[in-house]
Amino acid sequence: MNLLNVFSEIEKVDPEVYDRFDDRRKVIKNFGGFAGKVALMAVPFAFGSMFKKAYGQTTTSVLDVLNYALTLEYLESEFYTKAVAMAPFPDAISKQSFTTIRDHEVAHVTFLQTAIKGAGGMPVAKPTFDFSAGNGSGMGPFKDVFTNYDLLLAVSQAFEDTGVRAYKGQAGNLMSNAAVLNAALRIHSVEARHASHIRKMRMDKGAPVKPWISGNDTGGIGAAVQAIYAGEENTKQATIEITNINGKTISAAAASEAFDEPLTKDQVLAIVDPFIA
Repeated sequence: MNLLNVFSEIEKVDPEVYDRFDDRRKVIKNFGGFAGKVALMAVPFAFGSMFKKAYGQTTTSVLDVLNYALTLEYLESEFYTKAVAMAPFPDAISKQSFTTIRDHEVAHVTFLQTAIKGAGGMPVAKPTFDFSAGNGSGMGPFKDVFTNYDLLLAVSQAFEDTGVRAYKGQAGNLMSNAAVLNAALRIHSVEARHASHIRKMRMDKGAPVKPWISGNDTGGIGAAVQAIYAGEENTKQATIEITNINGKTISAAAASEAFDEPLTKDQVLAIVDPFIA
């Protein structure tokens, strides 16, 4: 995290940001140097603490978004942790890919927990997950997820695509705080890289999928995850119809692929609900 850049961006939105900190102004202006002298794990805590002091009046809504993101990261980190430990990977490269993604998701969880505490909040407790999507029965449509490698990849794709759209859907709720928005976008882009990589892994196995979302196509996963792709077939952006932009004909598939759509919090919670026991 480039903290000097973060504070620069905050100042663009709120020119009086340093006045909010009163006699801490000098400390904040030199925070970049301080950050280089402390352990990495202390940075989000210190950052969260200062945010709370400066923007205490808006902390509640931001904490709600961070805890919502934390719940999704809990799901992904536990999924990949179990996958690495249990799944029948066909080769070392495939397992290493999942191990790397697992480590990213664990880092996201740790960062969000620490930042929430630093801002004076309480991280939401990790739910008990049922990765079969059976609401705790263990007998949902994905009950073989950790023994069937192709299914493992499919469910991983579903989680990653959900995560990308979920972070996008909350960007507007973080516009009042450039620093938190900056951190969320950094996680968002990594989730997008995960999604593309998992899709490539499925392509290599012969699945009918592309590295990007095309229309509302699930890539062969089926109706159980259709809600994840709802609205992705949209071909109009900012009132502009992309299929006929400036008189040029563009296919509906290409027009939808060129833009990712957000998911609302309610939509995401409905998607995730079957995976929570």
